[in-house]
Amino acid sequence: MADSATWMESAPTDPEHACPIGPVVDIVFSRWTTPILWTLNMHGRQRFVELERRITRITPKVLTQRLRQLERDGLVVRTYHPEVPPRVEYEISELGRSLAPLFAHLAEWATTNLGEVERARHVYDIASAR
Repeated sequence: MADSATWMESAPTDPEHACPIGPVVDIVFSRWTTPILWTLNMHGRQRFVELERRITRITPKVLTQRLRQLERDGLVVRTYHPEVPPRVEYEISELGRSLAPLFAHLAEWATTNLGEVERARHVYDIASAR
């Protein structure tokens, strides 16, 4: 508890900068980042079309944008093979792989708690309808 108390004392007072995980949430939990990283972590190196097939609702334009951003953030490695025809593969980087424990904890939380979230939503919706 002393560590969290120390952090709270040194935390910025500006609400936008007070939460140290804000930038991480922006990077990792944007709409398509999590499915892309999850897929690359579970299935290894993938070509663009393989990612498209596995993440069925993503558009090619959005997949391209997210892969570029993930490469820029250091979470994905893009490998260009100068063959005929050219081949490009994507894989999760070591930095991206370091997120695996976080994803595992979130998956565990989801398994344990999403039923309770659904029940709370149901109760709220019934009360709001009155």
